[in-house]
Amino acid sequence: MDIPISHLHHLPMYKIFLLALISRLMSILGKCKASNNSIVPYEFMSLDIVSKLRADHDALKEASSDFGNLIQNPPAAVLYPSSINDIIELVKFSHNCSTPFTIAAKGRGHSARGQAMAQNGVVIEMSSLNNNNDNNRIKVSWDPSIGFYADVGGEQLWIDVLKKTVEQGVAPVSWTDYLYLTVGGTLSNAGISGQTFRYGPQIFNVYEMDVITGKGELMTCSHHVNSELFFGVLGGLGQFGIITRARIALREAPTRVKWMRMIYDDFSAFTKDQEHLISMENGMDYVEGSLILHQQGSANNWRSSFFTPLDQSRIASLSSKFGILYSLEVVKYYDDAKVHTIDMEIEVLLEGMKFVAGLKFKREVSYIDFLNRVRSGELELQSKGEWEVPHPWLNLFVPKSSIMDFNAGVFLDIIHRQNKPSGPILVYPTSRKMFDERMSAVIPEGEEEIFYCVGLLHSSSDEDLDSQNNEILEYCNKFGLKIKQYLPHYKTKQEWKDHFGPNWKTFQERKALFDPKMILSPGQMIFTPNSYS
Repeated sequence: MDIPISHLHHLPMYKIFLLALISRLMSILGKCKASNNSIVPYEFMSLDIVSKLRADHDALKEASSDFGNLIQNPPAAVLYPSSINDIIELVKFSHNCSTPFTIAAKGRGHSARGQAMAQNGVVIEMSSLNNNNDNNRIKVSWDPSIGFYADVGGEQLWIDVLKKTVEQGVAPVSWTDYLYLTVGGTLSNAGISGQTFRYGPQIFNVYEMDVITGKGELMTCSHHVNSELFFGVLGGLGQFGIITRARIALREAPTRVKWMRMIYDDFSAFTKDQEHLISMENGMDYVEGSLILHQQGSANNWRSSFFTPLDQSRIASLSSKFGILYSLEVVKYYDDAKVHTIDMEIEVLLEGMKFVAGLKFKREVSYIDFLNRVRSGELELQSKGEWEVPHPWLNLFVPKSSIMDFNAGVFLDIIHRQNKPSGPILVYPTSRKMFDERMSAVIPEGEEEIFYCVGLLHSSSDEDLDSQNNEILEYCNKFGLKIKQYLPHYKTKQEWKDHFGPNWKTFQERKALFDPKMILSPGQMIFTPNSYS
């Protein structure tokens, strides 16, 4: 029912204020129409949820930007939920409006192009779920059929999942390079790193999820229960539902890490050695390559400081000669039982590799320190005021058959020629067999088993970096390199159709089934009207 104006004098002042806030929200949205004698169509929303909506300057400012620092899209309001029911009620409220407003679930806001924003809609600050839960949103259990697993809230950070699980001697099997991301956020994309070839992306290691659909329905889904929703949500860019719980696969946690880097001056040898390493059945646990550009001035970067000043001097001398060098980073996990044999095992694995003689470097660190290695670089940049800058990142999947052309046209030509200071540039192979084609995540089409993950992780206020990204995409298109964007960003319907290719029809059907009024995740610009310009 609606609350008539004549009844307002019976309400406490704070409730009148809350009703005024939601009325203002509806006015800003211009969507839901109240009747002439009412303040708000209260039948769809409780006073409890109204009290958790904010439209003040600080809340709107925080929700209108992201890690990319490239786009500003203020919402009409921000919801700070204290329970899953708060989110359900918000989504139901929108779904039941004659013209619904959009909703975006925001975790850490680590997107680069406004993907977690909802311009003139409502942003859900998922971290607010932590405020009243006393860390009970990460629970480790064991089942005889699947072994150890963790039930984890979608708002939880992977670093907290790591800390909680290793207390019991177990840990998730797949990681991103940066751990201060939410579980729901990475599962909505894929969750990749140099471990993907061995353990699959993070979406490959999920048993079950609880998801709030665009209809406001809370559904449990898995491979066999509500499977269409399960496969749709994994890699689905937030289009079909909001992940509130994920059941993550765990295994026994290693304690130690042998961490090595080798320097190459030849891209062909660099890629062949990477492909050889990921083909080994019991080989390395992590394989990730990157570029060392002479103009960067240091072989180290904010993602990890590995080389001593003397090492850097030797590498700089070589990079001045070649312009670009290639760094291969490999890791082997082990525990106390292998302390006396691990070095010999690694030497066997690296036998015959073609890195530059004398430029192999080794470190030994704890398992947690390796997985959380990027954090120290982030804190250092924050202390210098160099973290809150634009990040026009471009992430691509490049087929193996195109990687040599990509090196020639992008690394050696566009990037080296333009000589712009930027950030880390990653290039490493992974395997098609580790991706389930039923999931929404997009990888290069065709039968080619190996494709490369390329990350151009720019951190700069130089606006020309976006033009450089466009030049790279144009080069790939012109020469038919058949790339796919990871963490994609497009502005037109045709671009999204091309991105999904033969899976576009399935993606549309899932949207119609689980979010028919196109409420969720408008910042992706897949089903919003302005994406069809």
